[in-house]
Amino acid sequence: MDTEPIALDGFLEEPSVHGDLHGSTARFRLTVSPTDERTDEMVLPCNVTDPALAHAAIHDLAPGDKLRVTGHLHLPRTPDDPMWLAVTTLTVLETAPLLTDQAPDATAVLERYGPYLCYFDADTTEVEVFTETGQQVGTAHDLEQIGTLLEAFEERQAAGGE
Repeated sequence: MDTEPIALDGFLEEPSVHGDLHGSTARFRLTVSPTDERTDEMVLPCNVTDPALAHAAIHDLAPGDKLRVTGHLHLPRTPDDPMWLAVTTLTVLETAPLLTDQAPDATAVLERYGPYLCYFDADTTEVEVFTETGQQVGTAHDLEQIGTLLEAFEERQAAGGE
C-alpha cells in the first residue's frame, strides 16, 4: 500500500502510554480541530512504532502540548476495526503551559439535577436551587431538603398550568 502520508496538528489529549511491554512502541490520543467549531473536533488514536520516537512520545510529551504528526491513516475495514494514525514523524509546536500556582480549593459548586441547577456554597449548608432557564425554585436549608423543595415546586407548576 503506497499512500501519501498526512500531516495533522492537534493537542495531546492525555499522557502517552506504552504500546508494548518493552516500551518500543507508544500510543496516544490527539485532539484535532481544523476549525473553531466544536462539531469539527475529532479525537484520533495514534500509534508510534519507531523505538526512538516512542521513547520521546512517552517521556517528553505532556497533555496539552500542541503537536504536528505525520503518518498514514488506517481506516476501519469492518465495524469492529478502529481508525488510527501510524505516526512516522512528530514535532512539538507548542508546549503546554506549566501550572505553577495551584488553584485554591473550590468554594462553590454548581451541579445539575435533571432540569434543575443547585448552587452549593462551601461557607453555608443552604443550597440555592434554580431551573435551567434561571428561574429560582427556592432555598433548601440542607441537602436532604432538595427533593422536598423540587417536589413542591413541580406541584406549584402543575397547579399553575405550566
